[in-house]
Amino acid sequence: MTADAPPLLAGVNSTSTRTLLRVAILCLIAAAAIASRLFSVILDPWFNFRATKYLVANGVYKFWDWFDDRTWHPLGRVTGGTLYPGLMVTSGVIYHALRAVAVPVDIRNICVLLAPAFSGLTAYAAYLLTNEMTTSPSAGLLAAVFMGIAPGYISRSVAGSYDNEAIAIFLLVFTFYLWIKALKLGSMLWGALCALFYGYMVASWGGYAFITCLLPLHAFVLICMGRYSTRLYVSYTTWYALGTLASMQIPFVGFLPVKTSEHMPALGMRTSYHAPWVAVTNVAMTGIFGFLQLVGFIQYVRSAVSGRQFQTFLATAVVGTFGIGLMGLVALTSLGYIAPWGGRFYSLWDTNYAKIHIPIIASVSEHQPPAWPAFFFDLSMLIWLFPAGIYLCYRDLRDEHVFIIVYGLFGSYFAGVMVRLMLTLTPIVCVASAIAVSQLLDTYMSTKSPNPDEVERAAEAAPKKAAKSAGLRGSEKPTVGIFSLIPKAGVVGSLTVYLLMFVSHCTWVTSNAYSSPSVVLASRMPDGSQHIIDDYREAYQWLRQNTKEDAKIMSWWDYGYQIGGMADRPTLVDNNTWNNTHIATVGKAMSSSEEVSYPIMRQHEVDYVLVVFGGLLGYSGDDINKFLWMVRIAEGIWPDEVKEREFFTTRGEYRVDGEATDTMKNSLMYKMSYYNYHSMFPAGQATDRVRGVRLPDKGPVLDTIEEAFTSENWIIRIYKVKDLDNVGRDHAAAAAFERGQKKKKATKKRGARVLRVE
Repeated sequence: MTADAPPLLAGVNSTSTRTLLRVAILCLIAAAAIASRLFSVILDPWFNFRATKYLVANGVYKFWDWFDDRTWHPLGRVTGGTLYPGLMVTSGVIYHALRAVAVPVDIRNICVLLAPAFSGLTAYAAYLLTNEMTTSPSAGLLAAVFMGIAPGYISRSVAGSYDNEAIAIFLLVFTFYLWIKALKLGSMLWGALCALFYGYMVASWGGYAFITCLLPLHAFVLICMGRYSTRLYVSYTTWYALGTLASMQIPFVGFLPVKTSEHMPALGMRTSYHAPWVAVTNVAMTGIFGFLQLVGFIQYVRSAVSGRQFQTFLATAVVGTFGIGLMGLVALTSLGYIAPWGGRFYSLWDTNYAKIHIPIIASVSEHQPPAWPAFFFDLSMLIWLFPAGIYLCYRDLRDEHVFIIVYGLFGSYFAGVMVRLMLTLTPIVCVASAIAVSQLLDTYMSTKSPNPDEVERAAEAAPKKAAKSAGLRGSEKPTVGIFSLIPKAGVVGSLTVYLLMFVSHCTWVTSNAYSSPSVVLASRMPDGSQHIIDDYREAYQWLRQNTKEDAKIMSWWDYGYQIGGMADRPTLVDNNTWNNTHIATVGKAMSSSEEVSYPIMRQHEVDYVLVVFGGLLGYSGDDINKFLWMVRIAEGIWPDEVKEREFFTTRGEYRVDGEATDTMKNSLMYKMSYYNYHSMFPAGQATDRVRGVRLPDKGPVLDTIEEAFTSENWIIRIYKVKDLDNVGRDHAAAAAFERGQKKKKATKKRGARVLRVE
């Protein structure tokens, strides 16, 4: 303390005071992050909750061997080998730890509050990462605030959002912090910690591939910039060796880190394909691990060999290494040891690839490119602060700043082609924006004014410096006109208003857009009052109370988790989407006529069929609007039996009114959606309020299924599949079934004749 320090502060350690204030502020930020996610509770997806309950009740070993026979009927699902267990194991560890200290807690409460709790940890991880980028004491705290309340992260971390991202974003940010720490220190310890949390990330979310590709890219850029160092070699080699071993311990991952193209940037090389069956077309990136070993070896040889000999050795080593690597890659890929890129990764580079080749991926709304307003909706004013922070990093351009720039560029691109990856962009936007805001605040809140003589000398020296320097590095900070009280107050006041507006925007978005349960819909009445539409839970409760425990439910995969969790009934498909053919089978049943659909349903022992229809209420997220994806997925497996073009009119229109095609009107989905719908309107006045069209005067007729339940607002409709085993039960249905069998036999005979002719 100085001699003229105020009496009240005498004897107070300023460093300890700042540390205490910083801890208190971080605790308040964590509390705000948690509180902002408690506007409402939405428990989704239900399968993760169900799996966690099984893990807690039966232990880890039984969880690994758990065969779930109530999903994907009749195939079932080997759960331990088809999911990332990090989320469930984390909840189980917390549950047992609390019970060990005599805290009576239900596993449901842990699952509901896990995402908000980890959001506080994510804010702290953003604080640590930002502190490694700048010396400003306020940048880290600002990054923590932004990360805690940014809608781009809140969208997947509200209370009850029990999905893998609940813990994965914390692991993503913290792994990046450990990587930067290891790189700056060249420490094997920090590299090992980075590998440990990377392994935890692999166990928690498939988005770990973002780390797998970003860290090698950062190392590669540093090498290209001439910044190779022993620190880079030690940190990267430690992370890759231990991280790969850790990731291979996850049953769902196994040997993928050394057998798939998505992981090749970190090891050797990755390849580019135009289709899964095409051979290697070009080498896209040299593997950083092997490249680092080569560079390290060259540096060692350089210190022991003369200049001319070193040049000969360098040329031979580079040509030989790349030649052998390319031939080995081609051979391993041709033999099938290295798998090609997956469909989701193709869709990142070619947005039309999934729609053409793998429609099951394109049908997911989260895999669609976002609209421009989505960036402003999820990031608000951080959109214009983000590039300012990137520019400030470019001015210093230390190794850690290169990471921020690389992360910002690629994060922006990937978020622009897939809505879901807004999650991976949000952390870097918060960090870069915090750097920009802290720079402004540190500059304009400074109480020190420049000496007039220094200002005059700086003004005289400015032209000389401008003549000597060129480019961005030659720019100097302005020293005139910004240090008076009015400019300082104006800038600080504007920033304060912007920050308050940001908090207000985040609060509004969180409370209105991201805190609404997907199974409970809300609308506004003419008088402004809220009206709750509870058709989903009404239908699931009906299934639970009025059907047998082993009754099989067929629906589109969007509702599989909810039916399994809330109705507790076996389903044919669910949100896991691990078997494209099985999903295509459901799509074929929905898009075909009853003669074709009924044998499929009987073969899969379907008891009830559930469809979502919003024509009466104007609910646009119904199955008719999703129907074309069912057709496309089915056509991908059975192109001769299901044809998308047959559902369009001669003018290329997708219609459900009187101009709809016969294929559309005869499909099971169309009949189930509009069956008995005309009874809700006066004669000839039936209208679909979603599509905005008048329907035909005569509604569809069902032969092989019968209506069992329709919810209050007609959003959920459930049909019972008729049992035609008993002769005489339903002559019309039996006749339809016989027609389907004859058609099937005739098709087989035609196929046999074609084979004989060939």
